[in-house]
Amino acid sequence: MSVQERKARERADRERLIVATARELAEQQGWDAVTTRRLAERIEYSQPVLYSHFRGKREIIGAVALQGATELAAAVRAAAAAEDGPRERVAALARAYLDFAERNPAVYDALFQLDGGLAYAREDTPAPLKDAFAALMETLGEVAGDALHPGVFTETFWAALHGLATLTRAGRLPAEFAAERVRLLVERLAVV
Repeated sequence: MSVQERKARERADRERLIVATARELAEQQGWDAVTTRRLAERIEYSQPVLYSHFRGKREIIGAVALQGATELAAAVRAAAAAEDGPRERVAALARAYLDFAERNPAVYDALFQLDGGLAYAREDTPAPLKDAFAALMETLGEVAGDALHPGVFTETFWAALHGLATLTRAGRLPAEFAAERVRLLVERLAVV
């Protein structure tokens, strides 16, 4: 291995460590607790080393969001693939999405609530974000119906899921009706 390859590998390892540490700290204590000083202390690197990877917290949030998008895409694909019929796949997708939001609140915030400097719904949207949307559309496109554009249907269904996730996390919706909400969403929106 050449010196350049070793340095590139070490740099990638440091970047993964920074992102993993930021994510862990955010999940434990919230994004306000994530500062470059605190991260530097936790990973035992100086702040200038952090700044050599990320210009600041915004870029770190963006890196966590991209990682989260990849995980969300995998989760909804796996859930949908485990079911047979279109409505069952949609229900599984919805449960997986809501479960992801519940289990990973800081990552969910990085994806959809905080400014990570990422472009959404544009040509320059990063590939992991496009893939997460594609993962939703693969299943939701099956039940959009002929009169609706699959992308528009996916956006609308996703907006409903996001609303449910956000309101549930904020304690605005009682948890005991979560399954009923998913059933209602699938029955009322999914055309099969």
